[in-house]
Amino acid sequence: MSDVVNAAVAALNEKLPGGFSGTAKFVIEGEGALMVDGSGVRAGDEEADVTLTSDRETFEGILSGDVNPTAAFMQGKLAVDGDMGLAMQLGAALG
Repeated sequence: MSDVVNAAVAALNEKLPGGFSGTAKFVIEGEGALMVDGSGVRAGDEEADVTLTSDRETFEGILSGDVNPTAAFMQGKLAVDGDMGLAMQLGAALG
């Protein structure tokens, strides 16, 4: 597992201490994937209600608050596959 995924798991667990109401997967191109659900955040590549895919730079920008998830989606830097409503909820929770 990559250091980027490990750091992302730690950062997201701080931002989402109560977990998340749905099941979401973040895919960080070239690094790996992590799962967000009601039990928290962990490294993994399982089925999810929504899958968000981006490169490392965009993902780290979203985590730090420097990149707006909606803007990243509109610019084609963040791909969303699945439940768009859940993706919006997750984006709001991270912002």
